[in-house]
Amino acid sequence: MKVAILSREPKLYSTRRLVEAAEQRGHEPVVIDHLHCNLVLEKGQPGIIYQGKRLEGIEAIIPRIGASVTFYGCAVVRQFEMMKVRTAIDSQSIVRSRDKLRSMQILSRAGVGMPKTAFTNYSDDVPAMIEQVGGAPVIIKLLEGTQGLGVVLAESAKAAQSVIEAFHNLKARIIVQEFIAESKGADLRAFIVNGEVVGAMKRQGKEGEFRSNLHRGGSGMLVKLSRAEKAAALLAAKSLGLGIAGVDMLQSARGPLVLEVNSSPGLEGIERATGLDIAGKVIEYTEQLVQKRKASSNKV
Repeated sequence: MKVAILSREPKLYSTRRLVEAAEQRGHEPVVIDHLHCNLVLEKGQPGIIYQGKRLEGIEAIIPRIGASVTFYGCAVVRQFEMMKVRTAIDSQSIVRSRDKLRSMQILSRAGVGMPKTAFTNYSDDVPAMIEQVGGAPVIIKLLEGTQGLGVVLAESAKAAQSVIEAFHNLKARIIVQEFIAESKGADLRAFIVNGEVVGAMKRQGKEGEFRSNLHRGGSGMLVKLSRAEKAAALLAAKSLGLGIAGVDMLQSARGPLVLEVNSSPGLEGIERATGLDIAGKVIEYTEQLVQKRKASSNKV
């Protein structure tokens, strides 16, 4: 199987591990920078030109699309889909997951537990917005933020109002979320492949930091999820249509609360915390997608 890993950086841990895992299973992996792909649109013959040549013979792709290039990255994934190439993560699911507000609306409709969240179109009634999520302290998040950037903890109603008004004056769209004190700066990351939790870790923020992201200096450790935590993570991934996902949750007094569902979850933290071959699970899932396509083609 010739599998393309859509990644802007071949030296990244996640990219290297996917290449290694594919080679170990006897496949031919290629790394393609999706930003350097030119899309050719014509009747009945969609194509992709990369490094001056038309891409051919690729049976599957594994998208590793960064948040800053979601628009173009998803356009490339859609083009592969039009070319009948199987994708481990489909374009529409990536789009859903990257829109924080839309994804939370989908999760809410599916019955997934989450912190109380409020969104407004630059409302002047900021105090009411704060009260809607249970009052201060509150978490204020930029809708476009990633890896813990654009996330602020406002410890008082006055501070929250100042931050919200500042973001509104900058025309930045935000959500306001309930602060879950009992989580104590930690969260859970469940890594899901093909409807199964293949690894889980607890991420603890460094001292004095409420964000637990590994990119912000947090640490990861192996953890065994409860039945409720597994169920919440699987429902969250399924509701967004993601075959591969990293689901971030908080442990609260009322059960697991989903914070975010990541459609391009990193492999480094989860593999080091668990000691598991998560990359191999991703390649195995991609194999199954290709085999299903071939089986359905043979039936026709």
